[in-house]
Amino acid sequence: MPAKGINITLGTAGHIDHGKTALVKCLTGCDTDRLKIEKERGMSIELGFAPCVISGMEVGIVDVPGHEDFIKTMVAGTTGIDAVVFVIAADDGVMPQTREHLDILTLLGVESGLVALTKSDAVAAERIEIVSEQIRKFLEDTFLSDAPVVPVSNITGAGFDVLLDKLKELVGNLKPRLTNGVFRLPVERTFSLKGYGTVVTGIPVSGSAKTGDEIVILPRRLPGRIRAIQIFKHQSDTALSGQCSAINVPQWDHRTINRGDVATVEGFFQPHQWFLCSLKVLASHKTPVKNGLAVKFHTGTSEVAGKIFLLQNNNLNPGDSALVQIRLNEPVVAGPRDPFIVRDLSPARTMGGGTIVESIPAKLRRSRAEVVEQCRRLAEAVKKTKDFVEYCVENPKEIIADEAGLSFRVKLPVAQLKPVLDELIAQGKVKILSAKVYIHTRTLEHLRDSIVSAIRKYHSDNPDKTGLALARLAESLSIRQEVLAMVLDLLVKQGVVSRVKEQFTLPGFQPVFSEKQKSLMQAAESAYLKRLFNPPTIEEAAVLAGISQKDLLNTLRTLAGLNRLVEIEKGLFFHREAIEQAKSGITKFIQQEGKLESVKFKYIIDTTRKYAIPLLDYFDRTGLTYRQGYTRYLKQKPNNS
Repeated sequence: MPAKGINITLGTAGHIDHGKTALVKCLTGCDTDRLKIEKERGMSIELGFAPCVISGMEVGIVDVPGHEDFIKTMVAGTTGIDAVVFVIAADDGVMPQTREHLDILTLLGVESGLVALTKSDAVAAERIEIVSEQIRKFLEDTFLSDAPVVPVSNITGAGFDVLLDKLKELVGNLKPRLTNGVFRLPVERTFSLKGYGTVVTGIPVSGSAKTGDEIVILPRRLPGRIRAIQIFKHQSDTALSGQCSAINVPQWDHRTINRGDVATVEGFFQPHQWFLCSLKVLASHKTPVKNGLAVKFHTGTSEVAGKIFLLQNNNLNPGDSALVQIRLNEPVVAGPRDPFIVRDLSPARTMGGGTIVESIPAKLRRSRAEVVEQCRRLAEAVKKTKDFVEYCVENPKEIIADEAGLSFRVKLPVAQLKPVLDELIAQGKVKILSAKVYIHTRTLEHLRDSIVSAIRKYHSDNPDKTGLALARLAESLSIRQEVLAMVLDLLVKQGVVSRVKEQFTLPGFQPVFSEKQKSLMQAAESAYLKRLFNPPTIEEAAVLAGISQKDLLNTLRTLAGLNRLVEIEKGLFFHREAIEQAKSGITKFIQQEGKLESVKFKYIIDTTRKYAIPLLDYFDRTGLTYRQGYTRYLKQKPNNS
């Protein structure tokens, strides 16, 4: 019965010629040196992948080259591992690449492993004891400080029974990687297979993909559909994060795909050149990191030249950590929390590493304290998904955060994002404005205070006016009307503000009018009451009311704000009593007859076509009726208000 595959991958690390590849062959039966040049030179140049069965479970092993010239390949292979088999030869002991590989593993966030002390057959027992003690001292205060040191021989097989027991214990304590998030596979290599076409290999760092899924190669934006998947030469329907995977996509041309490219789902990632990062400089690095330092930047399987720009101070000393901006010479695809390594250009050596916080569109102004503080808050929030989602809701491009934008920024499919938002809503940290639009509670409280203050000032300056129109309120607050409208809808439901027609007022506010204004309002309203269904023009109303057209227009706006007049089209006002009578007449007729031919409406209210048609159009707009040709039907059961 075949072993059950789990999405855990181990990796080797250590100095050249310490027996990493031979150790993997003894454990798996696979020779991971597949290239002719590797066999001729007796050294690994490219990454090697092999399955290893431990306690009936099949895990992956990545064999990395140990030579200093191939550190970039070692970093590419180490990015996807969960634990390390750290290889040190008994005859050499700790060597330069032993130290650098340990630094890289630490910076990339590897937290578990064991030490295989190879070539134990080539030295005396006393030497094994001495080297073992040296190794334990070397590993003090590292993630391998408590790791077992197991002497083995790739020649005689001595010690492999103990090594297997320790591997079982190591794997047993590891948790398979979570498979949530968006599928993303940094490409390790690509080739063409006869009868299948292009195949890309690598270890997915998040999510999962199945046969039939549509994916894309970035940064070239090459679309395709997965035809087949292999996990260690076994056919599989699914590739999970943490599994060494080979994915067959016939639509791609393998000659256009390179190591460092990324296979992922469309709509979540874009190539970027600027990144905000959390950087730790190795304590062993001999010089401070200066602002503008040129480096090699490694993340995923990519290696790109770039420069480090400090957010604070002009130097970052060895052993210290700080937020930095990194500008790359070429765009790469990376996401929040991705680990990275930076190396000096000359001499080539690892100087530090850390995690990407987020891509940024351009260089930030480090002279502004608020910018640095915002970066600090973001770097802290990005560590946990829920905190990151909350941060993104509170810090969108403009006040509100829509579902699609949040999904893109936090790199979570909507189905996985929704439960996080629901939890934040339940905790009172986020409010929902519509089915797919959210606002942070602190943002809402701040905006609520600004809105109330603006309306209160308007009431104070204009005691005879009902309230502020949406457009004017939006302009005074420098907010788009569409955004403000959603916020106001929520504030109206909460009773914070009131809506009177299309104006917004504070609850309980009543306009205060002078005796002159009251007299003008009475005269103007009387003119429209006398002519309910053949209302006067502006000119006629001014004559009937005995006032100037200027005073009349101001008065009509006031009466409309009080809902005593209704302007159904520009310059055409009806008294509210006329609207209610017409509404009642059209409703009763359609309820009895089932429909209303437009031409009959003028007889119902005893008016002319000049006034009947605008009224019918008004009732269509306000949702009482709808029109098919020249016939009206009731859209909904009207209330009696």
